[in-house]
Amino acid sequence: MNIDKLDKIKHLFSVRKNMVIIPHKNPDGDAIGSCTGLKNYLEKLGHNTFIISPNEFPTFLNWMDPEKEIIIYNNQDKINSIILNADVIFTLDFNNLLRISQMKDIVESSNAIKIMIDHHENPSNYADYMYSDPKMSSTCEMIFHFIDMLGHKKLIDKKISKSLYAGILTDTGSFKFPSTTYLTHEVVSYLFKTGISHFDIHSKIYDNNKPQRLKLLSHALGKIKIIKECNTCYISLSQKELDKFNYEKGDTEGIVNYGLSIKNIRFAAIFMENAKDKVIRISLRSKNNFDVNTFSKKIFGGGGHINAAGAISKKNLEDTIDYFLKSINNYKKLLNS
Repeated sequence: MNIDKLDKIKHLFSVRKNMVIIPHKNPDGDAIGSCTGLKNYLEKLGHNTFIISPNEFPTFLNWMDPEKEIIIYNNQDKINSIILNADVIFTLDFNNLLRISQMKDIVESSNAIKIMIDHHENPSNYADYMYSDPKMSSTCEMIFHFIDMLGHKKLIDKKISKSLYAGILTDTGSFKFPSTTYLTHEVVSYLFKTGISHFDIHSKIYDNNKPQRLKLLSHALGKIKIIKECNTCYISLSQKELDKFNYEKGDTEGIVNYGLSIKNIRFAAIFMENAKDKVIRISLRSKNNFDVNTFSKKIFGGGGHINAAGAISKKNLEDTIDYFLKSINNYKKLLNS
């Protein structure tokens, strides 16, 4: 983001505004962390700020919203009015309005100034101000830099730091993924100086499992299929299987990563049936230079990052997996290089 645009944003922020912050549908740790971190910063500047999420988020992230202020969108006139009367709308951790599902039309019809902050590939051109950097580890890291660029780094207190650290922690796979850089660690170092407890945040996210979630994990890992000639593995979970373990949003998060811990596996996928939406949700992970963003986009019309991407399929579970298996044969050479 250049100096000219930063100056315009500084001027925009100089007077109290009505602001709305929106994460993507099915928000994860980075989405909720960036939204709550930004909200707490904007409120320090005196702005009237709302977070409106397209749908529910995992319960293990509730601690970032202790006052239960995040509004879940349901197309009610009251919520639509907040969006339509906003002076500024932030869209965080996504770069295409299709990612907010049923909120897309109302956001497009709002006359608010739109600011996108996101680290995914191939942003669409809907925002008045765009801070897009696919090389960043997370949107939470970008929120830190955004606040710093505006000259307000000293306003990043313990409360803001907790949210930003949570998003960085989850989106880097606990600092394991290649997107983690020296700059990421410098940001985290600053957040630590505000007095946050990394142990406490890690525990709230990762040590908060229900017995049923661990049973679901055990069941999923027992279903791993390996395609040896493609150095690939996948897991599939039907709606019936998810229901058996009383599935809640967030229960399957991170399961796909276990596949990459298998020797020689470079590409891992998980397919989850969602009977309510009549789709198959797909999560893809890879090692080294196998680009799952390109694979996801070409095969399923999805997207994400080089080593982490997602998509949905409107085929049934069996047909989706068959299509996947046929498709990876075209990448056999690349997956063995």
